[in-house]
Amino acid sequence: MADQRRIDEPTGTETVGHEWDGIEELDTPMPRWWLWTFYICIAWAIGYTVLYPAWPMLNSATAGTFGWSSRGQLDKEMKAEQDRTAPIRTAIDATPIEELSNRPELLKAAIAGGQAAFKVHCVQCHGSGAAGSKGYPNLNDDDWLWGGDIASIHYTLTHGIRQPEHDLTRFSQMPAFGRDGILQPGDINDVTAYVRTISGQQPANAASKRGSAVFAANCVACHNADGKGNRDFGAPNLTDAIWLYGGDATAIAQTVTNSRYGVMPAWGARLDPTTVKMLATYVHSLGGGEALPAASNAAAAAASTADAGNTQEVNVAAK
Repeated sequence: MADQRRIDEPTGTETVGHEWDGIEELDTPMPRWWLWTFYICIAWAIGYTVLYPAWPMLNSATAGTFGWSSRGQLDKEMKAEQDRTAPIRTAIDATPIEELSNRPELLKAAIAGGQAAFKVHCVQCHGSGAAGSKGYPNLNDDDWLWGGDIASIHYTLTHGIRQPEHDLTRFSQMPAFGRDGILQPGDINDVTAYVRTISGQQPANAASKRGSAVFAANCVACHNADGKGNRDFGAPNLTDAIWLYGGDATAIAQTVTNSRYGVMPAWGARLDPTTVKMLATYVHSLGGGEALPAASNAAAAAASTADAGNTQEVNVAAK
């Protein structure tokens, strides 16, 4: 093929030496600027692999002579941010959660920090807007199973709900009236009709009147005689329009038949006390937060302080 090369007379360029049906290919050289750019890129790539992490190894990569890494840079930035916010976090930590509202700037910082923590730890269940979904409470409304004042929210976050290995967790258990044979299907249909009547979803009828007796015999211990629930047991208000698992007849009958058993982590064992306090402050600020009952203000403050101490002990033990 080398013997077949020739100079193309119109262009003055040598051919590559092969021909097909009278068509030949010119061996046009690359422009000098392109070649120099290519060589510089090769030199730059070699230098980069020497200076920065580049070559993959079995369990890591070459470190590079500069010792730089994206993780190292992130750690440095995180450390700088921690140093910047340390005085604020220290002030939040030293302020009882019930008194944050008396310090507007500190309250604002706590809400901002809680919002950031919420996006990392809570949106998976409660949604990015905290509106919840079926089985996961809406944190924007004023319907609370265990209490909506800031101390109650803080306790719930710290100790979680139905955590079997946590002694101070929120805990309640509704019987599975149908599955365990406590009530017959007809009784379940009747009490479902009664619940829908007291919640304003249907007018009273014969079934709801029979269901009233079933409710009185089996449900008032937790939901109270008026059906408005009891926060001591985490028993929901059955007279409003807010339903965690659905308020239609089918959903209520399923709840009565099989019960529900929602859980939430005890965040006090996973997050530092200041972050939990900021989370509680943020949730309380969403719109449905309640004022701390005056009669229990001092007791709640003492309990909150004790919870923080217990949480610190748990974190130390975990470490």
